[in-house]
Order: sequence, then C-alpha cells, then structure tokens
Amino acid sequence: MKVLVTGSQGFIGSYICADMLAHGYDVIGVDNFSKYGKVSRPSDNNPNFSLIEDDVYHLNEFPDVDYVIAGAAMIGGISYFHKYAYDLLATNERIIANTFDMALKLFRRGILKRILVMSSSMVFENTDQFPTKEDDLLSCPPPSSTYGFQKLACEYFCKGAYEQYGLPYSIVRPFNCVGVGEEESKNKEKTLIGNLKMMMSHVLPDIVNRAIELGPDMPLPILGNGNQIRHYTNGRDVASGIRAVMESDKAENDSFNISSPHGHTVKELASIVYNELYGISDIQFEYCNPFEYDVQIRQPDVTKARNILGIECNIPIRESVREVIEWIRNCNID
Repeated sequence: MKVLVTGSQGFIGSYICADMLAHGYDVIGVDNFSKYGKVSRPSDNNPNFSLIEDDVYHLNEFPDVDYVIAGAAMIGGISYFHKYAYDLLATNERIIANTFDMALKLFRRGILKRILVMSSSMVFENTDQFPTKEDDLLSCPPPSSTYGFQKLACEYFCKGAYEQYGLPYSIVRPFNCVGVGEEESKNKEKTLIGNLKMMMSHVLPDIVNRAIELGPDMPLPILGNGNQIRHYTNGRDVASGIRAVMESDKAENDSFNISSPHGHTVKELASIVYNELYGISDIQFEYCNPFEYDVQIRQPDVTKARNILGIECNIPIRESVREVIEWIRNCNID
C-alpha cells in the first residue's frame, strides 16, 4: 500500500509519516519547507520514504497511491490567525483545491481508494456544546476566524467531491497536537507575550521555552486568564488515530475527533511544566492581553472514534511535557 502525505515535513506530518512507515506502508511526502526551512525528519532516510519537494498547488499530478492524506496548509498557531487572516484563507484554499483535483484524477483511473483530510478543532470555534460531538458541527455557528472557516471549507471539499464524483473521504479533526519537531518559524516577526518573544506557534513548546529562559522565580507571562481548556494530544496518538481512520471501512465518508479525553487549563499545563523542570507547581503568572480568536474551551467528545474505530489517545500529558522539554533543550533556540 502506498500513502501520499502532503505537508509531510511539518509538525503533524512528520508524525504521520513515521507511523505509516512503522506499519509497513510506502510513503511519498510532498512539502516545500515553507514554514521551518530545510529540516530533517526521522523518515528521511527510510528506504520506503520518498519526498517531492514542491508546493502542492504547483503540482500537476500525484504519483499512483492508494491513499492521500491532505495535511499541507499554511498554519502557525493563534498568532497566525491575526497576522495572516487573508493568506490563511487564500493560500490554504489553493492548496486544498489542487489536492482534490489531483486526487480525483487518481480516483477516476481506479487507483485511489480514499482521501483523508486534516481538518481542525477550530471548525468548532463558536460551539457552546461540551464535550463537542462530531455532529454538533451541523448546529453550531460557523467559525469567526478565517483559519477555522477555511478548515470547514476543506470538509465541504470532501462532501462536494463525493456528491459529484463519488470520491470516498474521511475527515479527521485533531485537537491540540503536542510533541517534538516544531521548529521556530522562518517568519521573524515578533509576537510578544509580556516582554518576551513568542518563540513557538503553540502553547506547550512556548511555555517550556519561556520557563527555561525565565527560571523558577520570575512570573510566567501567559495569554488571557490561563483558564482556557485544551485537550493536549501527543503526536504519536494523533498519527495512530489517523492511520486507524484510513484503515477502517467504517470511517469512509465520515468525520472523527482525534483527541485525548483529558482536558487541562493553560495554568495546569504550566504547573506541570514547572514541576518537571524545577520540582515546583505553585508559580506566579503575568496575565497578558489575549488574542481575539483565543477559544476558551476546546473539549471534544471522543466516543465515536473509540466505539467505531477503537481509537484511544492515552499518552499522559506529563510524558508529552517531558518530550517537549528535552526537545527544546536540544534545539538551542535563540
């Protein structure tokens, strides 16, 4: 079986490639190194991995593969939602449209079995139903951010291609993936939290980086009141969940939340980080103005993924924190 992964050298993409290769798949990656620059990933030297270094929306065709996992996107965490409101919509729309055009060519030739689209928890940006089930998308207001709205559009690409051409699809919605491999973005524009530059796109590596820089005695700057709830899900669990979706006929033409069942506030996450770094949990915070699209609660219902596909995302948050601490210490980030 051959799997093509767009965005293969990105944060989640690298986890997907490693998991697929470990389970016997041949993997073809597509990436243009636009976010982090030229990075090396564990899959690069695997004999069953090959890389097409190009923009997805510049390609004319995909090689013959059984599955396409559409993960390529301009993405960078909450700061990107505001800095690049137009680009997130326009660039990602071009990427997903060309991805489907090429997938449809393979499907018409009887080669492609299914396309898997990486959506986002941000499609539930304005829900008031917690925990949030997959079908709650039908009743909640559309996302306010252009990023969330475009991710919702990706899901409609699935529905449109199936309704018109019969292309089978699966939609996966990872919730707050955490792990190693998130380099500092090539974008050098400063986003400040307190008096410190936000070094990473997502909360866990950024908290770890700031905690190491500040030490145990200085207040930790955080966005908002720190009570935002997230279900931090290790990248290995996300990748194995995506593979479970791909391998199951029961997942065809359906959507699934891929997430840890356990939620934590940002303050709780910071306390775990400081406990692992310094052996303390009682820390002082410096509260900074939040971003407009800083959703207060992201709390998925994972019953469907567990009952239908047997997906369990149970890597403990402390294990993820330890992995990220080790990663940040070895990165030598300026």
